[in-house]
Amino acid sequence: MGVEWRERPLGELTDNFDGIRVPVKEADRRPGPYPYYGASGIVDHVDGFLFDGEYLLIAEDGENLRTRTTPAAFLARGKFWVNNHAHIVRGNSEADTRFLMHALSATDMSGYLTGSTMPKLTQGNMNRIPVLTPPVPEQRAIAHVLGTLDDKIELNRRVNETLEAMARALFKSWFVDFDPVRAKAEGRDPGLPKALADLFPARLVDSELGEIPKGWEEKSLDELACFLNGLALQKYPPADDRWLPVIKIAQLRAGTTAGADRASADLDPAYIVKDGDILFSWSGSLECVLWGGGEGALNQHLFKVTSSEYPRWFCYLGVHKHLGDFRHIAAGKATTMGHIQRHHLSDARLAVPPRPLLEALDSVISPIVESLWKCKVESRTLAVLRDTLLPKLISGELRVSDTDRTLERIS
Repeated sequence: MGVEWRERPLGELTDNFDGIRVPVKEADRRPGPYPYYGASGIVDHVDGFLFDGEYLLIAEDGENLRTRTTPAAFLARGKFWVNNHAHIVRGNSEADTRFLMHALSATDMSGYLTGSTMPKLTQGNMNRIPVLTPPVPEQRAIAHVLGTLDDKIELNRRVNETLEAMARALFKSWFVDFDPVRAKAEGRDPGLPKALADLFPARLVDSELGEIPKGWEEKSLDELACFLNGLALQKYPPADDRWLPVIKIAQLRAGTTAGADRASADLDPAYIVKDGDILFSWSGSLECVLWGGGEGALNQHLFKVTSSEYPRWFCYLGVHKHLGDFRHIAAGKATTMGHIQRHHLSDARLAVPPRPLLEALDSVISPIVESLWKCKVESRTLAVLRDTLLPKLISGELRVSDTDRTLERIS
């Protein structure tokens, strides 16, 4: 590390804007396009803004200051509102705001917190937090390296949102609304390549589901796939260094096994989750995802959905077609944590096309859905790289020039 690196208190490196913050009770907020930030991120959208630009928000209170489940320091850009649960600062002439965000993410703040029940970071204590700082040009270069990784992860997230929307729209059009069949029945062009359009019938017939395409079958979800219920993994404690992270509902939502419990790695392989598996939580919030968070053990509140006969995308999108109904059922339960039962999988039915049409549609939808989980795996790899580089760059152990080739491969 060069002699130009110095440890300085955060207060010497920032301008503070806490005096501009204004809390607004939920009942008094009017919906609008501007993010309303709290201690851990966006909590609402409102019709006005207090700030316009790029600022660093640092949690003032909340359990997350201890657990750091989500970043305690994060950027807010553009026009936005901030309540009084987050400090708001910006780097002054001697600090880059984005560099400070990364530096604080690698900093142990526990010694600066007060409050035994609810952790609090006062402005005075926040200003005392030491930050090891190189000259501003190197700060910006470090922020660029780490920001490139963050930007790629965010791009992957947005791409996945688009791909997910595309896949669900195609499934709804072809397997729920039967648009190509209706178009042919009315003498309209179905808007598909002729070879594919010819595989759709030109007539709907009555069924227990209502009208479905002629020649199609009705099948329940549990006829299409196996819904393997996970294990009570507290009965399978890890032995020595052989363990797997336990994938529960929290991991399902987060898409990562960070901070997960551990279980024995010596499980029946059927209960070991791999990237690309369909996971469906049958209790709580009822989520269905294509997993991309790495190998883990299947918890008892999750199903692993597999099929030897039908494509992965058909099972995944088929579950999603009924997810709203399942959530409605769970919400009506008189228990603390709502859930569905096995018979609800039997009650949930889909119209299933003949094999030649299903195989033809597979070539269209499968690449979209497979990209969903592969994109998640790439983001996980990038996050590991970022988290490895961050403390080395922030401490000066690794210099920015050493990372150039890595960034060239990513971009």
